[in-house]
Amino acid sequence: MSKIKRDRNPEVIELGTCFLPEFNENGLIPCIVVDFDSSEVLMFAWMNPEALDLTIKTGKGTFYSRSRKKLWVKGESSGRTLHVKQLLVDCDQDVLQLRVQVEGEGVCHRGYRSCFYRAVLEEKPEELRFIEKEPAFDPDEVY
Repeated sequence: MSKIKRDRNPEVIELGTCFLPEFNENGLIPCIVVDFDSSEVLMFAWMNPEALDLTIKTGKGTFYSRSRKKLWVKGESSGRTLHVKQLLVDCDQDVLQLRVQVEGEGVCHRGYRSCFYRAVLEEKPEELRFIEKEPAFDPDEVY
């Protein structure tokens, strides 16, 4: 991916058929991970060109950890592997979406099915409400 010459012409990027992902100034692109069957948003992570290449080659969700400064394959320690069924790109090719089937009960390192297990309260925006009442699995057993 990183060796592709980028043509940032909007007609080419937005209406063409060439995959030309736009990485940010840090060499990363945001990736939203969605359940293939239910369309539930499961997690968000970053990819660098190498993570994207590996995701395409292996069919497993591979990401770049900004805090650890290294690649990671979701499920390599937990067993909650993301099997990629479809890779989507947004209109200007600066955000990716992985549509996946998850091996296991959930993807969040806290044990919930989705990393988005809390909602901001409309009446008290400084507070959160759990929308998933119980974790789907015990993270201490898999991490």
